[in-house]
Amino acid sequence: MANKEALKSRAARVRRQIKAVANGRPRLSVFRSSKNIYAQVIDDVKGATLASASTLDKDLRTALKTGADMAAAAAIGKLIAERAAKAGVTEVVFDRGPYIYHGRVKALADAAREGGLSF
Repeated sequence: MANKEALKSRAARVRRQIKAVANGRPRLSVFRSSKNIYAQVIDDVKGATLASASTLDKDLRTALKTGADMAAAAAIGKLIAERAAKAGVTEVVFDRGPYIYHGRVKALADAAREGGLSF
């Protein structure tokens, strides 16, 4: 029970810091489960999702061995960068949520940077 509360408070602390430095930029939010990884570009002013990608997308599901490794996270990073560029977004604030910036989360961020998004 204490672990869930710690995750919630860490996520809230990260989001509070992000909103303070956002300056109107949308945020790239990452959710990581044990089997998949998800990413969204969210405009908090409008309250709308501008672009999203996950390992559950039909074209990626067949191409990837699993949705829970660093290769899958890198593929999602490239895909979210492409979809954000289509939506006209080039600058975002990275929201890692309660996750440490390591492993799959870092792989997704690095691939998104290579794809053209800047944090």
